[in-house]
Amino acid sequence: MSLIDFNKVLGNHALALRLRGRRAEVLASNIANAHTPGYKARDLDFSAALNEESQKIAMARTNRAHFSAAAGGNEIDGVRLFMRKPVQASLDGNTVDIQREQAAFAENAVRYQASLRFLKGKFSSMIFAIRGE
Repeated sequence: MSLIDFNKVLGNHALALRLRGRRAEVLASNIANAHTPGYKARDLDFSAALNEESQKIAMARTNRAHFSAAAGGNEIDGVRLFMRKPVQASLDGNTVDIQREQAAFAENAVRYQASLRFLKGKFSSMIFAIRGE
């Protein structure tokens, strides 16, 4: 009896789901701090993060120090964040554009749900194959 290699079956979809969850946290933080003086809106480049994380998974990791974390809150769970450039500068130094953040959050939520549905389909297919139906 052979074991199922979930990395091969699920591909990058489990990783994409995790990254979408992290992005939701970052965007929610931006929205929560929309009126905090000096707060700088952050985001993550999903495509770059997915590519980078995929490469990390493919490599053998022999020492935890091989992937160093950046200091200063510019990473979340090992994923690099970037500061958003404001469309219009705020007098108090806050760079959050609430409409932009809400739109990004909504889009990310839709993509998160799509990833969940895709993974559900993958697991349903595996259950179907295991049962031999």
